[in-house]
Amino acid sequence: MQLGLFLPTASPFATAEWLHEVASEVEARNLHTVWVPEHVVQFDEYGSRYPYSPDGKIPIPSSSGMLEPFTTLAFLAAATTKVRLGTSICLLAQRNPVYAAKEVSTLDWLSGGRVDLGVGIGWLREEYEAVGVPWARRGQRTEECIAALRSFWCDEVSSFEGETFSVPACTMNPKPLQQPHPPVHIGGESDAAISRAARVGQGWHTFGRLPADVPVALALLDAELEKAGRTRAGFQVTVSPYLHPLTPEMVDQYAETGIDQLSVMLVAFTPTDVAPQLDLLEPCFDRARRS
Repeated sequence: MQLGLFLPTASPFATAEWLHEVASEVEARNLHTVWVPEHVVQFDEYGSRYPYSPDGKIPIPSSSGMLEPFTTLAFLAAATTKVRLGTSICLLAQRNPVYAAKEVSTLDWLSGGRVDLGVGIGWLREEYEAVGVPWARRGQRTEECIAALRSFWCDEVSSFEGETFSVPACTMNPKPLQQPHPPVHIGGESDAAISRAARVGQGWHTFGRLPADVPVALALLDAELEKAGRTRAGFQVTVSPYLHPLTPEMVDQYAETGIDQLSVMLVAFTPTDVAPQLDLLEPCFDRARRS
């Protein structure tokens, strides 16, 4: 089972010094992937429900914003040579797909082919409204964005015609180094997200799911993959316990479910906290390496 590290890249603690320390530690500890989240704005009051906490509220204050994910990963790419660089999760439907394709392709080019693009449809309606993108049909827009990205990454002349947007014939270079393109991991907990992952993704990324909850979800994933004429061969399942404290025993339980990667959240608020907090996780890392 591979090991990933989920970075809650919130200000003010996610500084350049903090990221440099993270980069050094993940390389030294041979972690497989660094994953970073995305929210472009936050709100003091909102009606949307955050799906990962009992009170429906995201557990960071509105005064503490997240770093932009591709800029952050580019910073980490320059400070590392081995670790893969992933979004967990990019709100792709909120972005212009032409720019998104260019950002991912550039990051893959400059990092030596180390990008994993995790995408989700999001939960915060107010954020969609803030960036001027319709909340309705965001799932369809996400899938159309993925199709457009593949054209930009793989076709000599790219174009896309969909119901939520269209792009005329044009060329985009450089292409990603990974062939045929960087893996796309679909994030989300709903049956619709699992179905989307099976149809258009190279992986499924789930948050806050305890070991006992994994087998039922994987059974649904396998059924959806079969409908799409696929299997889990070459498909990556990543689980982040997220806000749940992790123990070595839980690592064993996750490994028994057959998942491919465990993404553990780093809780460190200063550069000097990074190594000690990772030391506390080392028994879990050791179990995962031996699984």
